[in-house]
Amino acid sequence: MDEKMQINRWNSRKKIIISSLILIFLIAAIIVFLSTEPLGKTVYVTASGSGDFNCDGIDDQVEINKALTYVAENPEFTTVRLEGNTTYTVSGSILIGSNTVLEGDPTAVIKLEDKADWPADKPIITQMNSSGNHDITVRGFEIDGNHDGNAEKKRGAGYYNLIHFLNSENIQVYDLYMHDSHGDGLKVTRCSNIQFYNNRVYKLGHDALYVIYSSNVEAWNNRITCRTNSGLRIYNSNYVKFYNNTINSEGEGGAGIQVQKDGSSVVMDDIEIFNNLLYETNAAGIWITGYGSKYSKDTAKDIHIHNNKIYRTGTNQGADWAGGVVLSGFQNTLIEDNLFDGCYGAAIAHKRVSSAFTAPESGYTTIVKNNIIINTQPSHTAGKGYAIFNKLNNTHSFILENNCLSNNTGGNYLYANSTSDVNVDNGYVEQVSKSESMRKEFRWTEALSAGTK
Repeated sequence: MDEKMQINRWNSRKKIIISSLILIFLIAAIIVFLSTEPLGKTVYVTASGSGDFNCDGIDDQVEINKALTYVAENPEFTTVRLEGNTTYTVSGSILIGSNTVLEGDPTAVIKLEDKADWPADKPIITQMNSSGNHDITVRGFEIDGNHDGNAEKKRGAGYYNLIHFLNSENIQVYDLYMHDSHGDGLKVTRCSNIQFYNNRVYKLGHDALYVIYSSNVEAWNNRITCRTNSGLRIYNSNYVKFYNNTINSEGEGGAGIQVQKDGSSVVMDDIEIFNNLLYETNAAGIWITGYGSKYSKDTAKDIHIHNNKIYRTGTNQGADWAGGVVLSGFQNTLIEDNLFDGCYGAAIAHKRVSSAFTAPESGYTTIVKNNIIINTQPSHTAGKGYAIFNKLNNTHSFILENNCLSNNTGGNYLYANSTSDVNVDNGYVEQVSKSESMRKEFRWTEALSAGTK
């Protein structure tokens, strides 16, 4: 009996040992499997012959598209990476599928070929599925639109947009250097959840970011120099935040930030513009316009513009829409806690740019409070240098509260007034603008220095 018990105990121990070994083996196998499972595996494109796909400097979109197709057809892969110190010359569009990252070293350059002669609305980078894709990331490299190599095309007419997505969602474009194109940097049409950030954009042929009939858009930490049209622009779009951007021009272009609504039923009531540095733009620092057929004021309202530094905007003496903030056709816009310094024509103005941009109906009110408005300068066409200019006083009005005003060449108001604004001397304004609280809000001296480099 004792011997049988010993045997049974031994057998039980053997079973426990074997079960434990099996369990340990299974755990180890799972760990090995997880560590070797190629989720997120990268496909490499090079010009050195060492990549998964290798380019030769001619029609390089062919190999890049093969890599992107491979990723789209093999879900265990997610990323196509472009090797650096290489210029990838393209003669056709690059096509990205869903759940895909197109990235590159900072010294990797995608460049449009000379004399491409593409039709309008054919972009350099776009989605693979014409009906739309999702979860797309483009990051890390340079895109050269080769403006001078394609000088026969007109800027701003839809030619050679760098990136254009339609009917897509969850788009991230960041850490790019985008320059010298005939068209937009990133254009999105009927898209949602768009993030555009940490990009350096120099002299494009249209807008750096152009958002059309889209929603849930953020753009931040971009450095943009305009050549044609605007830095950041939305058209019939909503749920938008533009912040911490530096935007200027070098004697060309339009507004720094542009907000448009036409007579459609699209609602635009959640737009916030804050903590930006806008300086020496060719026309308005911020241009907001509603126009076209009649629409309810509830569909165009409540834009919030705050804590921006707007410096010497509206340098084009022939631009009637020069100024700091120029707006019409939006109800209950709130402009507060901004610093306007040296704007041309007027710091804040109600005006329409042309008969094509006429707001329907009347009764629009803009609230302006707690701003510093100083050193406004005259413009040949935009105004004599007013702080507040209401050129649409039959249809638009201002509510002005507790603004700090000084040294505005044309005077403080034209067709506007306030009982709580304060006139101060230059010394007081300089002291306020250099105070610790203002430096925390604007960091404008440092930003101006950085923005000119």
